[in-house]
Amino acid sequence: MINYDVEARDYDASRGGGPRAQAAADVLEQLLPQRPCTILDLACGTGIVTQKLLRPERMVLGVDLSLGMLSLAAQRVPGFVVRGDAMQLPFASDSMDAVIIIWLLQLLPDPAPALAEAVRVLRSSGVLITTVDKNDADFAEDSDIAQVTAELRCQYKARVPDHFARLLTWASGCALRLEGEAVFPGIGQGRSPRAWRETIGMGRVPWCTSAAQEQVAEVRRRLASLPDQEVPRPDPLYRLIALTTA
Repeated sequence: MINYDVEARDYDASRGGGPRAQAAADVLEQLLPQRPCTILDLACGTGIVTQKLLRPERMVLGVDLSLGMLSLAAQRVPGFVVRGDAMQLPFASDSMDAVIIIWLLQLLPDPAPALAEAVRVLRSSGVLITTVDKNDADFAEDSDIAQVTAELRCQYKARVPDHFARLLTWASGCALRLEGEAVFPGIGQGRSPRAWRETIGMGRVPWCTSAAQEQVAEVRRRLASLPDQEVPRPDPLYRLIALTTA
């Protein structure tokens, strides 16, 4: 698991910064309630997206477990961020009109408790917005890196915490229905073969952690043989879904 307290200072710069945050916020606007409302940004991180959702008619709250991340979020959304665990949110039931979960579920061994908490704090007719299939979305489908890594990613897919079909099954059991979908570009997130090889070597890629060492070594070897080792491949497209309690 990434130590987000340590990574907080460089987190935004390493993940697309303001342009990617703006792209995410623009698409979230398509799915959020278009009325005065209270929004919870769950696992808000540095608050870079949270800040871009502020409107005079909205209350936007951020919650995160990492003190390092919250120290930055508090500068962007002063007075409206708190420390809290996604598994036990420090908010009353039926208190939010929308809950946003960006890039969290793929990190959890079991996303169900966090999702249940999100539903608990939602008001009737509230909307839950989350990213899905993040690990697959990290790759432009037709890139050479996607082809080299496809087998390992396919082996891992059955265990993907934020798998779209898995979340829909969970949602139906909670009387939630799919309200909408959207995608946004991961600006600056297209990595080079060398960058992927180094990230895998650091043990920070979920679809490699449970694979045989020989398989991982072979993927790294194939990545090293690709042309244009320092050239980032096309930016990925990340997928959002909106689930409603209505």
